[in-house]
Amino acid sequence: MSFEIFNIVRGLHILAVIAWMAGMLFLPRLYAYDAEQAGKPEPLRAEMQVLLRQWQHRLLKIIVNPAMTATWVFGVWMILIHVYGVYGEGWAFLARPWMVAKLLAVIALSGWHGFLAGELKRIHAGTSTRSGRFWRMTNEIPFLIAIVAVLSVTVEWTLG
Repeated sequence: MSFEIFNIVRGLHILAVIAWMAGMLFLPRLYAYDAEQAGKPEPLRAEMQVLLRQWQHRLLKIIVNPAMTATWVFGVWMILIHVYGVYGEGWAFLARPWMVAKLLAVIALSGWHGFLAGELKRIHAGTSTRSGRFWRMTNEIPFLIAIVAVLSVTVEWTLG
């Protein structure tokens, strides 16, 4: 397998991550707007909630979920290229400190994704207890996780 294929896969991985991150940063904002509809007058509140919930559903199902899937697929593909392909490094590659940090960041981001998906079900069922303040305070979690992931890969730090 050539370096050219690896670079194409890496580019597709980066594009998928950008789409995933965009959705993960916007979805909590929509949840905040939804949570803040409770005090509004009824006709306006109901119309706005319907619209917000459509946006939430579409963002998760059309952008965030497929982007996460693509991120994982291209990421695993790059790992396999490192293990078996042009780099031929073997599985020990995954134990490098920077790679462990990157993988833990991806798992954390996937966990946050799962939390957001579960919360969408609670919001739509009317059982969510999260406030607009909660969603604003947690809105940057994906970005903080992304900092760890990106710096892990670009710096490739080691222990000692």
